[in-house]
Amino acid sequence: MFDKILIANRGEIACRVMRTAKRLGIRTVAVYSEADANAMHVAMADEAVLIGPAAAAESYLKGDVILEAAKRTGAQAIHPGYGFLSENAGFAEACAKAGVVFIGPPVGAIHAMGSKAESKRLMEAAGVPLVPGYHGKGQTLEELTREAAIIGYPVLVKASAGGGGKGMRVVSEASGLAEAVASAKREAKAAFGDDSLLLETYLGRPRHVEIQVFCDTHGNGVYLFERDCSIQRRHQKVIEEAPAPALADETRRAMGEAAVAAAQAVDYVGAGTVEFLYQDGRFFFIEMNTRLQVEHPVTEMITGLDLVEWQLLVASGGKLPLAQEQLSRKGHAFEARLYAEDPSRDFLPAIGKLVHLAPPSENRHVRVDTGVRQGDQVTPFYDPMIAKLIVWDEDRDSALRRLRRALADYQVAGVTTNVSFLGAIAAHPAFAALEIDTGFIERYRADLQPPAAPVPAMGLAFASLALLLWREEDSARTAARSGDPHSPWHQTNGWRLNDDNHHDFRFMDGADERRVTVHFVADGWSLDLPDQTLSARRATLSGTTLSAEIGGERRTASVVRSGFDITVLHDGHAWKIKLDDPSATAAEREGGDGRLAAPMPGTVVQVLVQPGDAVTAGQPLIVVEAMKMEHAIKAPAEGKVAAIHFKVGDTVAEGVELLAFEVKE
Repeated sequence: MFDKILIANRGEIACRVMRTAKRLGIRTVAVYSEADANAMHVAMADEAVLIGPAAAAESYLKGDVILEAAKRTGAQAIHPGYGFLSENAGFAEACAKAGVVFIGPPVGAIHAMGSKAESKRLMEAAGVPLVPGYHGKGQTLEELTREAAIIGYPVLVKASAGGGGKGMRVVSEASGLAEAVASAKREAKAAFGDDSLLLETYLGRPRHVEIQVFCDTHGNGVYLFERDCSIQRRHQKVIEEAPAPALADETRRAMGEAAVAAAQAVDYVGAGTVEFLYQDGRFFFIEMNTRLQVEHPVTEMITGLDLVEWQLLVASGGKLPLAQEQLSRKGHAFEARLYAEDPSRDFLPAIGKLVHLAPPSENRHVRVDTGVRQGDQVTPFYDPMIAKLIVWDEDRDSALRRLRRALADYQVAGVTTNVSFLGAIAAHPAFAALEIDTGFIERYRADLQPPAAPVPAMGLAFASLALLLWREEDSARTAARSGDPHSPWHQTNGWRLNDDNHHDFRFMDGADERRVTVHFVADGWSLDLPDQTLSARRATLSGTTLSAEIGGERRTASVVRSGFDITVLHDGHAWKIKLDDPSATAAEREGGDGRLAAPMPGTVVQVLVQPGDAVTAGQPLIVVEAMKMEHAIKAPAEGKVAAIHFKVGDTVAEGVELLAFEVKE
């Protein structure tokens, strides 16, 4: 076994690997960019090496710099995590030449499976069932158009390299193919440095089922059962579970055996995942990920195994700890991916400071894998994952109940998150009833993303009570400084000189003004809210946790204040309001004032119109790339482009006006 390893990654996965390494007595070396100087993974490591500026291309993707750091610190091996260099054959080869062990598969296996097109050719030759499609080397638009016509529409355009939903487009008819191909090629080139594509038949309602495989250098190979990853948005996984529900045992076994055969066909070593589409009792090979997957914890929860420990053991030349017949699973597990993103804005990544971060308590049923702490910044430079929430119980229904509760208890303030969206999925009757496939989110979007609603009365009540209690704390401090035990500042009954005993609060809920008047009464308060009056008693505030009897019921929430911004966190909801902020302005209707702004910091990759062009509502005008994803800015209504302020290649800040637009009268 190794004495010291370097983790060539950041965030959650770097911290995850370090936890196992420390348990095994292995020293760890972190690498970090300038943006990550104070990151959690840097603090956890025994040593840390600065490798470059914030941009991943100048830091976490600089294989030569990382390899030099490994040699300089005496690390015997490099764990690449997932993403970045984890499936980079050139980096694995450089490690081998430098005498540093790459904790991953051989170079040949990465080459073979790193290209979706090449892997499909290999699997076809090995007899592994494939989705009908085209994975040839011809990449001109003419060739792809011809092959798409042969396959038939709808067709899935897919980047040959990489994953994570990047470079993937569904095309319903021939007229949309050219735009989809061009966009997918740009996105794939930016994310993976390879713009080659493949085409597949787009299955109507498939499930995404994947098999965890492990192989060693002694010829042994096993599968550690399956995971269902069907709940996806924009082709990216959102909630995963293990085992895959409602599968016949013979299907599970057939998929597992096919996955091991696929791995052994390329002389695979280490942890890998073979992914299949499953529909109507049949399964089809999609791709193999030659690394540890984001969702590996659900497999660990049902098997009781540490897959990182297995990786380290196999990479150091050891045999697999267990044979296939010795492996067993127990219970059911879910993983929910918590992101800083806005589901109401097509899951646009969010950035900002994690002003408040309070995950649910961990125990044998609940696990939280994270790489951030309260006070950390979510930056535009990297994937905006906050944490992975993993739950386990004896059966699916029990585990799902724990998932709902844990999501309701997960509190994040300071950035917009998908916590309530995840909670809506977990609570949806169709999810509980196993009506799952890759189209689940789109099919139930109206249920999962209801129209924005005003902050409810309970949210305003919590915010108002918190403000009162904060003022009482300020008064108590003032009285303590005065040294006068008879000071009226000691009173907390609403006493005022020559005034009625009440407080008026003015909140901005988006563009709407919400007023609350709190009257002091004999046993508490009476709250005049916009639509009703509620009584409140016995309110206590400990840190951010506020407990009170409101409307005759005892309730608890967290209330977080940052400047004028107040966030009330209650039962999985994050209600955001602003306190009487004179600088707050009414939210602009999209395009209502002729101003179309960048949704977040990024780079202009395409300008689709010219000044003076007449356009229709919904027509794409300009495309901005941020966090390796393309975001099209569309016309809010029929009108004319008045001016364009940026060209392709320009870097833009969040909120900057991209172009001027005149709405047709």
